[in-house]
Amino acid sequence: MSRANGMSWTLDEWFVVALARTIRDGEVVFHGFGSPCAQVAMHVARRTHARSSLLVEGATYAVNPDPVFIPPTSNDLALHRDAVYRMRFEEFFDAAARGAVDRMFLSGGQIDGYGSTNVTAIGRGGADNGRGSRPKVKLGGGGGGCNISATIGALTLWTTRHRGGRTLVADLDFLTDIGHRTRAGTRAELGYTGGGPQWLVTELGMFDYGPDGHARLRALFPDVTVDQVRAATGFELRVALEPWLLHPPGIAELATLRTVDPLRVRQLEFAPDELKREFHLDNGSACAC
Repeated sequence: MSRANGMSWTLDEWFVVALARTIRDGEVVFHGFGSPCAQVAMHVARRTHARSSLLVEGATYAVNPDPVFIPPTSNDLALHRDAVYRMRFEEFFDAAARGAVDRMFLSGGQIDGYGSTNVTAIGRGGADNGRGSRPKVKLGGGGGGCNISATIGALTLWTTRHRGGRTLVADLDFLTDIGHRTRAGTRAELGYTGGGPQWLVTELGMFDYGPDGHARLRALFPDVTVDQVRAATGFELRVALEPWLLHPPGIAELATLRTVDPLRVRQLEFAPDELKREFHLDNGSACAC
């Protein structure tokens, strides 16, 4: 997209670029099954600022593949193209257990203030995983995330369903993946070696995690207010804004994103109204169009 006096881009594009920027050059990074935004972000990072990163595909365990495009499913042979290696399932989990994986992307039907996630069940009777009650909704399950979230170097969390008010919650209905603190204790108290959540990107803004492991709102998209974020957030909203964390996408980032994801599989994660959000760069600042 372009305008006479600058560039334009959509929320889904800015969102994926924000995810990509959480990857540091040289990191070994991994995404789980059915994670189009994270998957596209990893390929964007590897083709822009993180060229020395090592990318592990979430369903095929292909290492540094070079797909012509991102397919609609993460379990597709297109994602094997020109891979330097194809890991076995147990190889990857061994690597994660010994701390050889630097970053993993995680999402969830629920995310609490300390970055723990629920991808197991909604309405099961509380964060104590109480027995005897039946969930209202059965989710896809952790697929091993509960293990590797404890040992991987850093986690980037994301959700595109923040606005509805049911995703960022004070208490999880079921604890699947480990954040900085659970009812049983902190990571250090539980003996987990991984660094835990570092970033959380939502369709409203960007969070990091403070010294006590609790989420802090650090940046907003230009068409969002702090009050809107507070109304949609179930846990205590701590605010320490640093707008530069969500600076607009660059020309190279947008060009790479559009080349890697011509089918726009990233948009599968967004509600239709969110895809209508468009931004325009003029005179060095971004505004909502």
